Amino acid sequence: MSGFDKLTLKDGSYLWFKDWGSGQPIVFSHGWPLTADAFEDQMLYLGSKGYRVIAHDRRGHGRSAQPWEGHTMDQYADDLAELTAHLNLKDAVHVGHSTGGGEVARYIGRHGTSRVAKAVLIGAVTPIMLKTDFNPNGVPMEVFDGIRQGVINDRGAFFYELTAAFYGYNREGVSESKAVREGFVEQGLQGSIKALYDCIKAFSETDLREDLRKMTIPTLVIHGDDDQIVPFETCGKVAATLLPNAELKVYHGGSHGICTTHKHQINDCLLEFIQR
Repeated sequence: MSGFDKLTLKDGSYLWFKDWGSGQPIVFSHGWPLTADAFEDQMLYLGSKGYRVIAHDRRGHGRSAQPWEGHTMDQYADDLAELTAHLNLKDAVHVGHSTGGGEVARYIGRHGTSRVAKAVLIGAVTPIMLKTDFNPNGVPMEVFDGIRQGVINDRGAFFYELTAAFYGYNREGVSESKAVREGFVEQGLQGSIKALYDCIKAFSETDLREDLRKMTIPTLVIHGDDDQIVPFETCGKVAATLLPNAELKVYHGGSHGICTTHKHQINDCLLEFIQR
């Protein structure tokens, strides 16, 4: 096995993915504007514990194809379904962070649980981020318009500035890693600007309430209560009430980037949940 490969999709574009190890498959769906590399700490840890670990770069992100169209939650879910079918995955555990959590929910909502054993939503955008009539405490549209302008004006600088809140480096007493911040920018700049621009609408406006209700498999919701990107009160906390078979784990003081800042705790938590 080469360790990585490309899958040509039905629309002619392709997904780049990593596929390491053997055993029960653990499939990772990353956040915006990152790549499969965002889960490298979890993949190394779980791969060394005897699991098959798989992560793809979402279409338009990282090393995957950069088509002009198709940057919607429905298409992300369908791409994931093509990948799981191509690899003939069974009894898989799907782990999604941020936008990737929305991808996992929509994948199960559209394609069912026949290939899925469990799911984990980490700092996920579920059920919806945007402030709406049914979500009055959500994030105002002006915030997402600001993100769009940041991508258009100078996305490299915007990504670097975003990392302060993303990893909680703007909090008193938190040690900053410039290498982590620079790595975030590097991952973000690999993606298509069109894909990253369109994805803002996908991760902020997609209503995933019904998808969560269809997630009948055991689902672990992990969220930091100091997540400055995807608010715990309107996302993680609410998602746990909509899921039929949920367990909620809240990290006190945890940022949006807890897969990096709290990687050892996250790794242990994932292993314990998977092994049950």
